[in-house]
Amino acid sequence: MRAATFSTIVLLGAATPAAADEIAVSFELPRHDIAEYHKPYVVIWVERADRSVAATLAVWYDTRLKEREGEKWLKDLRQWWRRAGRDLALPIDGVSGATRAPGKQTLSFTPGKGPLPALEPGAYTLIVEAARESGGRESVELPFTWPDETGAPVQARGASEIGAVDLQVVR
Repeated sequence: MRAATFSTIVLLGAATPAAADEIAVSFELPRHDIAEYHKPYVVIWVERADRSVAATLAVWYDTRLKEREGEKWLKDLRQWWRRAGRDLALPIDGVSGATRAPGKQTLSFTPGKGPLPALEPGAYTLIVEAARESGGRESVELPFTWPDETGAPVQARGASEIGAVDLQVVR
């Protein structure tokens, strides 16, 4: 069995209203070799420099449970839940989705459409947070500047629930 697999998320953003850049984000969701493995709940969002939420981009949880029982456990995604989650009406069309097994994932967002609004120039943080039943909880933050003229990658690493995370603006 492999110890870890990779998920990739591609986010599209805009440096200016007329130009579209791509924010490429890749992150690892490790597969834990345990008898009772549960797919993690994952949330991805963007915060402004003042820590206010600019956009919730993805919320992966057990959407199939009767009477929306899966939403009960979203509070385990503590940072996001306290900043934005508890005030949202779930499920969110185009944002909410089922938990996903470790593996390669690809999502794309168009600036000004769907969950990713056009971003004003400035400092932001992309946050990936994961929580797993009978497992841990972890978040990884990647600060970035919008628009990014350098294209230099931003990298971080989690310790248990999230592995390596890379963010890069591609023009």
